[in-house]
Amino acid sequence: MKHSRILQSIVAIAAVFALTPGDSWAHCDTMNGPVVKAARQALDEGDVRYALVWVQPADEKEIRTAFAKTQQVRTFGSDAKALADNYFFETLVRVHRAGEGEPYTGLKGTEVQPEPGIAAAEKALEANSVNELLKELSVEMQTGIKEAFGRVQSTRGYKLPDVDGGRRFVEAYVNYIHHIERLHQAIAVPDESAHAAGHQHH
Repeated sequence: MKHSRILQSIVAIAAVFALTPGDSWAHCDTMNGPVVKAARQALDEGDVRYALVWVQPADEKEIRTAFAKTQQVRTFGSDAKALADNYFFETLVRVHRAGEGEPYTGLKGTEVQPEPGIAAAEKALEANSVNELLKELSVEMQTGIKEAFGRVQSTRGYKLPDVDGGRRFVEAYVNYIHHIERLHQAIAVPDESAHAAGHQHH
């Protein structure tokens, strides 16, 4: 039970540091991302449902309409197929990001690589194992704590009238405290009674 709790905590920490506001699922707008892959599969297999899972129910009609138009234009030749496919990719990504509250700034090329945290998370899914991801996150978590702690220790010995030295200490201290605060928030055990009460109202 204790080992399981530790693993859950490390995974939660990944969400704090690998996915920050505005960056979450940042690779969904790349040509190698999961949304475009789903769009390709939908078009290749003629089944729009592969794409629908990436959008909100309210947006389903727009995607179905775009899918139907794309399938029709694809029959007009290779050039038309390429244009139609790209139109569907852009539509699906745009609608998906809007559903997540994120802006659409265009499709990124295959040369764009995901952030290290996202890449590691995807690699674990491909390997069907979380073990290596947990090891990597554990090492990075410990390194981050040690570095933040070390910066506080190295600056706390300032003496007035060295105001600049004091400010360096305060900056290091604030960063360290917030770093640990985020970790604790990520690994905090949920209040089971509150969780159960919430289910009763659904």
